[in-house]
Amino acid sequence: MALPVAEWQARVARLWAALDPALRERLAAGSLQDAVLLGCDLLRSEEEEEAALVRLCHQARTDKEPEAASWYREQGNQEFKRGRYQAALRLYSKAASHELPGSPEVSVCFANRSAALLHLGHFEVCLEDIARAESHGYPDRLLPKVLLRKAECLLCLERLQEAQDILAMLESKIALDGVMTAHLTRLKKLSQLKVKLGEKKRCPEPAQEAHGGIQTEPEIWEENSRISGASSSLSLSFDAERGRHLVASQDIVPGQSLVKEEAFVSVLCPGESLPLQDGDTAWDTQATNADLYCHRCLRQLLASVPCQGCSYAKYCSQDCADVAWQQYHRTECSLGALLLTLGIFCHVALRTVLLAGFAEVSRLVAWSHHGDKNLQNPEASYKPLSDAGADSRGIPGCGSNGHYQSSYQALFHLLPHTEQHSPEHKFLCTLSVVAICKQLKAAGLEAAVLNQESPQQWSKPKTCGKTSDELSPELKTVAEAMLRHVLQLQCNAQAITVMQELGPGDGAVVDKKPVRLATAFFPVLSLLNHSCCPNTSVSFSGTAATVRASQPISSGQEVLHCYGPHWCRMRVAERQQLLRQYFFECCCRACLEELEPGVKSVVSIRNSFCCPKCQAQMQGEEDTLCCSNEACATSTSRDHLSGRLQDLQQQIQKALDLLRVRKADQAIKMLLKCQMDAGTFLSPEHLLMGEMEDHLAQVYATLGKWQEAARHLKKSIEIVEMHHGPSSVETGHELFKLAQILFNGFAVSEALSTIQRAEGILSVHFGPQSAQIQELQEMKACLSELPRNILQRT
Repeated sequence: MALPVAEWQARVARLWAALDPALRERLAAGSLQDAVLLGCDLLRSEEEEEAALVRLCHQARTDKEPEAASWYREQGNQEFKRGRYQAALRLYSKAASHELPGSPEVSVCFANRSAALLHLGHFEVCLEDIARAESHGYPDRLLPKVLLRKAECLLCLERLQEAQDILAMLESKIALDGVMTAHLTRLKKLSQLKVKLGEKKRCPEPAQEAHGGIQTEPEIWEENSRISGASSSLSLSFDAERGRHLVASQDIVPGQSLVKEEAFVSVLCPGESLPLQDGDTAWDTQATNADLYCHRCLRQLLASVPCQGCSYAKYCSQDCADVAWQQYHRTECSLGALLLTLGIFCHVALRTVLLAGFAEVSRLVAWSHHGDKNLQNPEASYKPLSDAGADSRGIPGCGSNGHYQSSYQALFHLLPHTEQHSPEHKFLCTLSVVAICKQLKAAGLEAAVLNQESPQQWSKPKTCGKTSDELSPELKTVAEAMLRHVLQLQCNAQAITVMQELGPGDGAVVDKKPVRLATAFFPVLSLLNHSCCPNTSVSFSGTAATVRASQPISSGQEVLHCYGPHWCRMRVAERQQLLRQYFFECCCRACLEELEPGVKSVVSIRNSFCCPKCQAQMQGEEDTLCCSNEACATSTSRDHLSGRLQDLQQQIQKALDLLRVRKADQAIKMLLKCQMDAGTFLSPEHLLMGEMEDHLAQVYATLGKWQEAARHLKKSIEIVEMHHGPSSVETGHELFKLAQILFNGFAVSEALSTIQRAEGILSVHFGPQSAQIQELQEMKACLSELPRNILQRT
């Protein structure tokens, strides 16, 4: 959630309504500095609001809870006994995050998790968890079981001598009962067989060596000498109408990388819940983004390393945990509940100033106070590029050398649009950042924030509490910078997305959708202006963004990025409504064409209703729709057809629920019935018609009926191409699924041609090194190695 929880928003709204009108006017017209000073005065006198915020924080549980750990561990044990090792793995991780560091209980969590990892075949990570269990004081009486697990992992990894050493040590030093001795004997025999097998395979055959990873040509990349992370094929321009923007300095081809930028700051979003088990429980048993991704680098978690101070932050490695602690988490750790309560924008703002360092923050805040009449719109004080010189010194955010870096200075110069935010929103943001700074002072964290604390002083700060102490001038500076960043985020926040798997997870055909993973600041990426018909595509790997050309871009043409509402997915009126948050009116080619008199949106045409009697298109802008076939002249209310559409979507969801519980036959019957119903009032090109074909393909794929699955998916692809275009990322994802189905169905020649087409589209949007491209190439290599007589028959 970008903004604070609803309860805090409501309290602040009531406080705003009760303010003296003169004070409201001062807050609305004042500078960021004035807003912070007034916010400090108000929050100091409103003890009730502070107490309410503390109560709200108690609803966001981020402290260690040993009782929760014990419960999660028991839930994990139950899942393990059922053979649900992935669910057990996540529950053991939840348990470990709630245990006190260094306790025997946390060592048991790591040991239990190592057992799940062994069953899932993650042998290296299993060994890491065994080492964690040993380092946290795993009980001696249970050690033989863990050491045997370690030996089994080593055997599977062909580390035979180490496995033998473990077994020899167990034989000589540990008294085992009969059952354990039998287990040990079996492992020893297996070890001897592995040694003999290893001796025979010391000289691998050349053919086996050749089957390594798929080799891809390295991407040609030359970085811009004046814009960090940008291609040399771009130049930075500035004018009053478009502000800062990037222009092609040479012809660019589709798929060419234009920007490669690491986020200056990113914060993991809590995300949607993925149920692990049914039923209400005392603690949340669902896996969220916080359980699935590293809180620093956003890498997908397998066996998380928990923070030693809180239960919320989890990392992919101890190195990531240590770096996060040093850079920002030692300050954020005890504030986790407050930051979850006040929303992701406040969290990003705090982390931004922590990463920038107080010296740089105070320097730029002081600069903003030096009588600049254009403080609310810094770009207004800069000359156009043609007057500023070819070295870009006149462009805001550039250094004295004219270079634009992905730096805090560039980030600070992103427009906050202070005068265009509503006074109520500005007031909410002000009180929220002041509340964070007051808690920093109450928790004894001021020295850490101001970089006045030595590493020897790093320790867990005090717990969250109420304070009415006056903020120091330095903390007011921090609050002002944070307020600036919260306001900037409305127009400059970049969602980092990841392709997340959907469906029952059978593994044969993987359906994925993009999910918001984190919110970030990318100073260079923010240079790209919006278009509803962009010429670029953005993808993410961890905290890094890559912008690629999605179509040819001629020299001198502006490089454009879509902020969200795409012309293929939304009508112009809806797009313009959404874009108001960015404080500009979109005048891109798609919007101008659609606003022409008599022009109807392709979204409206393709997603239209059809006549229930003759299936001709229904038309009309009012509540009553009429059949376009004059001979029919049927009319009906828009509300009636919209209600039918809503009922249809609910039936489709019920069919998908049946698929999730492995009732494929019932799901097929329901989806086919939905198709028949949809055909009576939806146009054949309606996106929902394509979605139903996609769902049917998914169901047939789970049953192994590959030809039926391919037939339905091809119909889905036709509709997707009609809406989004044959080279769109949506078409690429559908072709990827079709390639999987054809591969599994052994339709070799058709699979190879589909793979080639999918590869061509997805490499433009995601690059040749993406996971999907690698998987397509692996399928192609596997099919190409089949005997010639099989290839000729298929």
